[in-house]
Amino acid sequence: MSDLFVYGTLCDAQLRGIVLGRAVEAEPARLTGHAIREGREGLVWPSIVAVPGAEAEGLLLRGLTAADHARLDYYEGGFGYDTRTVRVETPDGPAKALCFFEEPTQGGAPWSLTDWQDRWGAVSRRAAREAMECYRPGRDSVAALMPFFRNRAWAGELAREGAPATVRSAQDMGEVEVLSVREGYDGFFRLRPFDIRYRRFDGDWGEVLSRECFLSYDVALVLPYDPATDRVLLVEQVRFGPIHRGDPRPWVLEPVAGMVDAGETPEAAARRECIEEAGLDLHDLLPLSKGYSSPGYSTEFCHNYIGLCDLSGREAVGLSGLDYEHEDIRNHILPFEATLSLIETGEINAVPLQALLWGLASRRGALLGGA
Repeated sequence: MSDLFVYGTLCDAQLRGIVLGRAVEAEPARLTGHAIREGREGLVWPSIVAVPGAEAEGLLLRGLTAADHARLDYYEGGFGYDTRTVRVETPDGPAKALCFFEEPTQGGAPWSLTDWQDRWGAVSRRAAREAMECYRPGRDSVAALMPFFRNRAWAGELAREGAPATVRSAQDMGEVEVLSVREGYDGFFRLRPFDIRYRRFDGDWGEVLSRECFLSYDVALVLPYDPATDRVLLVEQVRFGPIHRGDPRPWVLEPVAGMVDAGETPEAAARRECIEEAGLDLHDLLPLSKGYSSPGYSTEFCHNYIGLCDLSGREAVGLSGLDYEHEDIRNHILPFEATLSLIETGEINAVPLQALLWGLASRRGALLGGA
């Protein structure tokens, strides 16, 4: 099979090993008349562009098999690349090789492997590992799922921050053994069956348990609040959980919410979602709490905020949402006390919104005083 010239993220030995599933021979090579530039997403992945007199430094991967090329096509297709035949220079002389190119672009600033490894290496390796776990011979490109893989990988990086252990046990993952993880479902979400055991509070190891985990994302939740008018903004949309539970009314009142994209801070995600779901620019963002929504079976982790804003002049009910995300959202602007009463009647049946409203209730006096 053809050799391959790589110039970007596949120059990272760890990522390359994840994608190929093995180590392969690599030697320095360069492609004359080309330069490596930041692509459409900046440093995230590079673009190779024709530049007279320039030289693109990379690696020549030799001895690739048909199976190797299939794995590479599957992975690189997730970033919109395809291959062309090029002539590269090596210490042993010229060589023909395939090279991945994206859609024609002029590219941006020079791309740096070292900078990418520092900023995106860990996230990209996590995402690549998940992507290749989904690979099967003959399977099409991973393009449709790659953004979700990267967001889940970013959640894993955010999780490394951890949290204090002053009341709860300070035991760490050294007291947990994940004995096996089996194939499950892979899509927007993942479901993974696994076998596990862990050290009990009495010091003994527990028996092996077979369980499943729902692999989700980090999400930012915002309750927009206008202290000048003492009103909040809620969003309403149909939800699939109530549908499958058998709820006769699956439209749910919720806070503004959305997943934290790879590389994005939860604060930035919160502000972005307020614009997308409510057309609302926040004056200030007050951290309220953060934690797991259902830690018994899900990785979903919530970053909760109160968003101070101006709701004057807005209609009590309005429509919003992004068409390309298939969002059909109705906004409600309600007095705080009337909203709080909807918890007692059961109309607000989303626990995250209940938590945010009670959190706002604890701060409301100070916010009203400063309005």
